[in-house]
Parts: sequence; structure tokens; C-alpha cells
Amino acid sequence: MKGELIMAFIITSTAFTASGLIPAKFTCDGADVSPALQWSAPPAGTQSLALIMDDPDAPVGNWDHWILFNLPTETKGLVEGVKALPTGTQDGKNSWGHTRYGGPCPPDREHRYFFKLYALDSRLTLKSGASKKEVEAAMENAPTVS
Repeated sequence: MKGELIMAFIITSTAFTASGLIPAKFTCDGADVSPALQWSAPPAGTQSLALIMDDPDAPVGNWDHWILFNLPTETKGLVEGVKALPTGTQDGKNSWGHTRYGGPCPPDREHRYFFKLYALDSRLTLKSGASKKEVEAAMENAPTVS
């Protein structure tokens, strides 16, 4: 984040297309399981990854659905309905107060959801259950990959 460098680092899903609708299976109207995600190799020098899924359209402000940090760099994705996270990965606390995936559940209208993947050149020194605000602050103060 500090001295942020944007590089071609692509995250995709076989469950839906970019800018497409997220199927009910991955929402509170369905099984509420996490979608399969895949990503390209991180930039050289990456020591850990962080994943944040959020909804900027929630009536109460930004709503955090999924927060993972300290994912190992050799991780190239997550399977659908992931139960066992890669060794060393830590869960952050989402807006429901849980340390797991919480799918879309808009109360009022169609919302946008963003899956953001960060490449860091260090591991974050946070405890599991850290909030998105804490994870972002730690990323802001962590060295970035250049």
C-alpha cells in the first residue's frame, strides 16, 4: 500500500465472470459457500498474500465479507467452499463478526462485490480475527513488492 506499485496480478473465478452476478449458491440465499478463486503468480519478492472481499454499496457503508492474510505465496487459489486454508493463512473478522467467508446478502438492491488480492513482501504481524481496518493498516506499514 505505501509506495504501492500496480502490476499484472490477476484473480479470477470459475463461479462467475468479472462484473457478472454472483450465483445464489455463494450467497445467503443459497449454501453461502466461498467461490473457487484462482490467481496468477505474484510478483517476484512476494512473501505473503492478503485477500479482502467487500461490498462498497451496503447501506451502513463498506461491508466486509471475507478477510484472509498471510497466505503463502505458492498458493495459486482457493477451492470452492474452502474449509482448510493453506498452512500459515490467517482469517480476519468480517462485518458479521465471523472469521470465515460470508456471502453476499444485500438487504435492498443489487450490490457490487470486490475481491482484492494483495502481494506483500513480508508477513503481517497480526493475530487471527484482525479487522479489515487492522489488516489494511498493517499492509500500509508493511514493505511492498516493487
